[in-house]
Amino acid sequence: MSRANLDKDPREVAAMFDGVAKGYDRANSVMTFGFDRRWRNVAAKVLDATHGDRVLDLAAGTGVSTAEFARHGAWCVAADFSVEMLRNGKQRGVPMVAADALHLPFADASFDAATVLFGLRNFVDTAAALVELHRVVKPGGRLVICEVSTPPNALVRFVHTRFLMRLLTWFGKRVSSNPEAYSYLAESMAAWPQQRELARLIADAGWTEVEWLNLTFGVVAIHRAIRQDQTEQAERSEQAEQAEQGE
Repeated sequence: MSRANLDKDPREVAAMFDGVAKGYDRANSVMTFGFDRRWRNVAAKVLDATHGDRVLDLAAGTGVSTAEFARHGAWCVAADFSVEMLRNGKQRGVPMVAADALHLPFADASFDAATVLFGLRNFVDTAAALVELHRVVKPGGRLVICEVSTPPNALVRFVHTRFLMRLLTWFGKRVSSNPEAYSYLAESMAAWPQQRELARLIADAGWTEVEWLNLTFGVVAIHRAIRQDQTEQAERSEQAEQAEQGE
């Protein structure tokens, strides 16, 4: 069985997820003590996808989150570069597409919203992926990212880093078909940027109104943003420039 490294070579990451696809959902539930379902439910509420919305769920894995988002009538497509993950989720009855996050096979402004749940940290270039997501979402559309994060409380952060992450990795290794993959997952979690830094990356990719919500003491955070209409963005830039000149 293979595992990826923190350089996140796309082929290595895809091969690693292919190797854990069969038991991935069960392993996630065990190693998060069932909190993964709660985090998905909150992400779905933040997304607020309704009938008529077109939603791209990127790094969707087996499509468990995609099916959750589609419950209220939205048309949702699961995209992932692990073909085995998609195959193991075909029973969920949602459209599935094998796709590279840096070169999405969709036209500009194809979606009303885009989501990434616990997959953004696996992309080889986070900034480029955020720009590509910006491209395929319509003006006025929204972005919802749910990802591991850093507890703001020092005591909680210490306990999480020193004990809980090791415990979760221990559980993951014992229920996974590829135990070594969970070493990578632990390393990628530890190296992931804090909430404010990720918000800055999202804003730098062209998204506006970026905000985040901490879940479970900040162990996980949901970031939400809007793809601003280009006319509005130009007007705001002009206003900002005029304000600077008037100082």
